[in-house]
Amino acid sequence: MSPFTGTRHLVRLILRRDRVVLPIWILLLAVLPASYAGTYAELYPTAAERATYLAGTASNPSIVALLGPVYGDSVGALTAQRAGLLALIAALVSVLTVVRHTRTEEEAGRRELLGATVLGRYAGLTAALLVTYAANLLLGLLTAAGLVAAGLPGAGSLIFGAGLALTGIVFATIGGLAAQLTESAAGARGIGLAALGLAFVLRLAGDAGGSGGTGGSAEWLSWISPLGWSARVRAFADERWWVLLLPVLFTAVVALVAYPVSVRRDLGAGVFPPRLGPATAGPRLAGPFGLAWRLHRGQLLGWTVGFGLLGLVLGGAADAAGDAVQGNQQVAEILARLGGTSALAEAYLGGTLSLTALAAAGYGIQAALRARAEETAGRAEPLLATAVSRTRWLMAHLLFALLGPAVVLSVTGLATGLAYGLSVGDVGGELPRLLGAGLAQVPAAWVLAGLAAVLVGWLPRFSAGAWAVLAGCLLLGQLGAVLELDQWALDLSPFTHTPQVLGPDWTATPLIALTAVTAALLTLALRTFQTRDLPTP
Repeated sequence: MSPFTGTRHLVRLILRRDRVVLPIWILLLAVLPASYAGTYAELYPTAAERATYLAGTASNPSIVALLGPVYGDSVGALTAQRAGLLALIAALVSVLTVVRHTRTEEEAGRRELLGATVLGRYAGLTAALLVTYAANLLLGLLTAAGLVAAGLPGAGSLIFGAGLALTGIVFATIGGLAAQLTESAAGARGIGLAALGLAFVLRLAGDAGGSGGTGGSAEWLSWISPLGWSARVRAFADERWWVLLLPVLFTAVVALVAYPVSVRRDLGAGVFPPRLGPATAGPRLAGPFGLAWRLHRGQLLGWTVGFGLLGLVLGGAADAAGDAVQGNQQVAEILARLGGTSALAEAYLGGTLSLTALAAAGYGIQAALRARAEETAGRAEPLLATAVSRTRWLMAHLLFALLGPAVVLSVTGLATGLAYGLSVGDVGGELPRLLGAGLAQVPAAWVLAGLAAVLVGWLPRFSAGAWAVLAGCLLLGQLGAVLELDQWALDLSPFTHTPQVLGPDWTATPLIALTAVTAALLTLALRTFQTRDLPTP
């Protein structure tokens, strides 16, 4: 029997399970670059206006550190820089997808059940990689097609799409290797996300200290980061096709390590043995809340640190961003609709914090769905067979679905306020203002966490649909103003109702209303969870 026997059937199974999530993230990421291109072409139609924007904003070290370098002042070059963070998102989704269909399947016992049939040892890893590779290639092709449709040159569009796709492929392979190293899905995700974080830090340091990609002393750091290669192809500016060989070779090397490891370890085990715990549990694990803290603390710490660093970058770029667009009323209007005020620097801060709130909502959804993961893995039923009630058990996980976004956005607001306050010389005034602006985003993030909780309690089979709702909110926030959608459509997103705290006049009524909606959703989730069967397939 070939070690690849059964791969085709596993591919069909993965496609069947991801038939909703896979198209959503592909289409969402593919449409954004074209929308950026249309916006830049409308706001900066002349070379002189683009050169002014480039000199004032796109070449600012903080912007370069966050988005990557920009090569030239064409619409395509500015679009390529603006879409730089999409490579990070594609890499993140790729890691999580591969780990979900490899290590998570082993941890749940489903891979062992399938392995008892005619299934080769390479089939599981190969199927997960093939699906994720194909998804990234489709993403790259759709992105290139959208950029061409937006009027950008074909060569630049194609190489940009190829760089985006290969970045996702690289990290999909890293996720495949991470799944072989540890026996838990959480550990595999942690290794994969740590690799992604290291790559982002290297690219950030290299781009910030590398003179915007023009050969500074620190640019070599970006060259050793897989996230830096997609920018080094220089899309729409004297394209470097040979750079695409770097992710291809890196992927091949990582795969050559992952495949031998996958057959030399025992099924369900990892290369690194699990750390032995104490013989008896401590008092902090005496109840469901202590157990939930043990399960969620690693992710909460990682998100908090990451968003703190992001807040420092965003705050450092705010003053320059406001100065750069003072003469462009169209930019001011778009920034204001994203969540800011008439002051352009504050509009930038309001807009970036609203985008950060979307990411924080992702943490809330993830924390709420952890309860469903514990249920499907068979770990919830033994606990609920004891004196632990269903309400207490679910509330323990939902506590972190609420606490996580609040902590993450508080730290983001503090870090943003600190960096912006230092840049304008008013830390004492800006830090509390930006902290309040970050906290104002929390109720909207809670609404999505509450919706995820309702799906877990009422319609567990469709609980992954919470991610589709988050994607819809992101799409409305990014494209709603550009496409001039009706207000009722924009109002479908809870983030539309967040008050502009940085402005002179604002009211807390929307925050109270969003909090009330969250409370109603959580109440519904707890009641429906009490009455349904456990576990529900």
